[in-house]
Amino acid sequence: MNHRIQSPRQSRRLFLQGTTAAFLAGSVATPLPPFLQAAQQQANNNVGDLRVTEIESHEITLEYHDWLSYQFNHFYGPVKRTVYVVHTNRGLVGLGESGSPESAATIKKYQGTNPFDWVGDETSLGLGTAMYDLMGQAAGVPVYKLFGQRYRRWVPVGAWTVSTHPKRMAEAVTRYAARGYRWLKFHLSPFENILDQFKAMQAVAPEGFKIHLDFTMHGTNDHVVELLDKISAFPIAGCYEDPLFEKDIEAYAELRQRIKLPVVLHHSPLGATFEVLRRAADSYILGHAKIGVAMRRSGLFAAANIPFMLQNVGGHITRTMTTHMQSAFKTASFHFQCDAESWKSDVVKERQEPTNGFVRVSEKPGLGLTLDREELQRLKELKLPAQPKWIIKTRFANGTMMYNIADPQDSLFMVRPDKRRLIPMSYNSPVTTEYWDDDGSAAYKLMFQRIEREGVVLVKPK
Repeated sequence: MNHRIQSPRQSRRLFLQGTTAAFLAGSVATPLPPFLQAAQQQANNNVGDLRVTEIESHEITLEYHDWLSYQFNHFYGPVKRTVYVVHTNRGLVGLGESGSPESAATIKKYQGTNPFDWVGDETSLGLGTAMYDLMGQAAGVPVYKLFGQRYRRWVPVGAWTVSTHPKRMAEAVTRYAARGYRWLKFHLSPFENILDQFKAMQAVAPEGFKIHLDFTMHGTNDHVVELLDKISAFPIAGCYEDPLFEKDIEAYAELRQRIKLPVVLHHSPLGATFEVLRRAADSYILGHAKIGVAMRRSGLFAAANIPFMLQNVGGHITRTMTTHMQSAFKTASFHFQCDAESWKSDVVKERQEPTNGFVRVSEKPGLGLTLDREELQRLKELKLPAQPKWIIKTRFANGTMMYNIADPQDSLFMVRPDKRRLIPMSYNSPVTTEYWDDDGSAAYKLMFQRIEREGVVLVKPK
């Protein structure tokens, strides 16, 4: 039998590879850190052997605030979410939520387990949230203490809107500023002129209010540096997310040297690894990252001393969990997005409303939230009418008219119309846009049919 002799260097490398792989895989052989061992021991002392006995899954429909509903419904239509209510043999109840329901097979994995089996959960963000809620309640500590020491007691949070008429953009700034927000994020749309929007928002913005612009990886014929220079002239311009093609890391690194405002990367093609080491961006976004993935990435960001945020869309369950995580991750100091602020109500009684752009981290055990059964049932039974397709009616300054069909089931079209391969567009075209809903007229019917045939309709000025 032949035996391969390994050099000391090879042996060290293989040992480190194996150890790292075991840690990243969440191997059962890897012991919990001391602070988690202490929390688990305290949980055992408090409640004994804790086990998941039942998981309720509720699909709910959410209502937008009245002043947002017109534009949000045209973009997205009614929104549904799934709320999880996790019961245990000791009477503790954990809460979680997700954008879409987990499969029965996934839910079954949690049945009968101890919540501490799900430290660093990489199976479900929603159910993982409920597990951390239960861990914290059982140990009598807030969730952030299950991630390590706290780095901040107050966490920055941003608000969300969609690209629409400049007057509606100005209203969003006014209303969110009055509620205590200092950041507002939206995806640019080439159906609106970005400079017109900025002029309207700047006119009403309080000092210190900032705009977070998401370019959705750039789908127009604009020269990015020139456009960013124009936007940067406005005091409310705050940062630029995904302004270039996502895989062009070298271009991102160069862009950082050419503009004065921060560049933010969300859709990192290499999972926020090499891009971070290459210094391709000033800040990073982890979108809906599983808890374990977010924990590992936070270590890389901390080592590089680069700020980041968790963008997990949801209600106040999600907002609270995100607040705890950003409190405990060393460089998670970038304002996070959640969108809870856009909905009228929620299934929990507590609300994390910002003060001067920050929300306070709860010190209550677990997430510190109370389920509102009555509101959960109301939202579960709520039936909102679906938003039908509609016509985007765009007028150029020279009188030319452009007509497109918008579909709430394909909301990406509103910010990346190039995906349909119809016509080159710009964020700085001299245009104004109206939402043309089906008014029952012959003119609407004929135009809708024409757009279906031609893809996009251009009409010369009369």
